[in-house]
Amino acid sequence: MEGLLMSIQSAIAQGVLWGIMTLGVYITFKLLDYADMTVDGSFALGGAVSAVFIVVGYNPFFSLLIALTTGFLAGAVTGFLNTKLKIPSILSGILSMIALYSINLSIMSGKANIAMLGLDTVFSRAQLLLPDTFNKASVTLVIGTIFTVIIITVLYWFFGTEIGELIRATGSNEYMVRAMGGNTDRMKVLGLLISNGLVALSGGLVAQSQGYADVGMGTGTIVIGLASVIIGEVIFGNRFNFYYKMASVVAGSVVYRVVIAIVLRLGLKSTNLKLFTAIIVAMALAIPTMKKAFIRQKAV
Repeated sequence: MEGLLMSIQSAIAQGVLWGIMTLGVYITFKLLDYADMTVDGSFALGGAVSAVFIVVGYNPFFSLLIALTTGFLAGAVTGFLNTKLKIPSILSGILSMIALYSINLSIMSGKANIAMLGLDTVFSRAQLLLPDTFNKASVTLVIGTIFTVIIITVLYWFFGTEIGELIRATGSNEYMVRAMGGNTDRMKVLGLLISNGLVALSGGLVAQSQGYADVGMGTGTIVIGLASVIIGEVIFGNRFNFYYKMASVVAGSVVYRVVIAIVLRLGLKSTNLKLFTAIIVAMALAIPTMKKAFIRQKAV
């Protein structure tokens, strides 16, 4: 039982860190109505950049800033492919994702992973400031919560501005935005830029938390992000304001990580983890449709 509780605590902490990535997926998937595959590459990009900068001696917070910036660039490239070269959204994301794999390898000097064990990270610095009773999972949770609250607050403010409202309107009805004189291409690029910046930031935080960056750490990120978004919406709903919706997405990431941790402790093979995730996503997507069908049947 103690081992299970420790696994759940660690899963909650990791869920908050991955929740920042989920916010990025939420922006493209829900607000822009854009299926962006770039995130699989930009997540690993953030981890690789952060690890390399820490290894050469830079401040860990500065490394996260650089990771955020490189994520912006990755999203901008995907936006350019889609809006200027008129490549379909899914294909433009796939092209960026494929290119980022080679770019990430180049950043890591051809190595498949870079270790940061014993080096100065955001979490090692926090450990020095927090009481000794705080274990690694507790420190991770504190740092992840601070970053998440700040990010959600900034996003809540930004999407309440005129530009933020235009991004949301572009996802809802881009033809209406164009009719009103809005530049939907710019809004798409800006949305992709913000989304992948958050994904890369999450990748940098996760890499620092686990003590290494791996070129394949972003594999399946889009599926995990979608699962977290859908789980958050199904469990916590779309009630209240936009701040609540974003918080529910992060909570969905935590729930997803806890479920994965529990089923792994119950004996699920790690090789079947992707299959289990796909089943969770399919079930979560089907729940709203099943609810509507149940309500209609009950009304009859």
